[in-house]
Amino acid sequence: MLANYGLVGLFFIVVIVFSVTMVVIPVILRLLRIVPNRPNPIKNSIFECGVETIGKTWVQFNFRYYFYALVFLALDILIVFLYPWAVQLRELGFNSLIAVLILVGIVLVGYIYAWKKKALEWK
Repeated sequence: MLANYGLVGLFFIVVIVFSVTMVVIPVILRLLRIVPNRPNPIKNSIFECGVETIGKTWVQFNFRYYFYALVFLALDILIVFLYPWAVQLRELGFNSLIAVLILVGIVLVGYIYAWKKKALEWK
């Protein structure tokens, strides 16, 4: 039974080695002085599109923008799952209809919850 998980273990080892390598390579290049490090005030200054900023440089966005993005993402994923189902509707049968109705129900419950909490109102 252990041999069945050998490929998963090998993949896990490759992932660990790759992750550690990607962290260590920049450190080694900096220690060997291959990567230049010459900070100065002009390089460290904050600019946007080549123009110096006027006013505060840190602007905190309203969290509602993220919520709208999450609702859009949920509906977008729903469409990604519904399209292949709709294309193969005749071959999939009644069980797939139940599964899709459950998926749509879950998304609909989340949408109604967001609506009841008045999270979708633009203020």
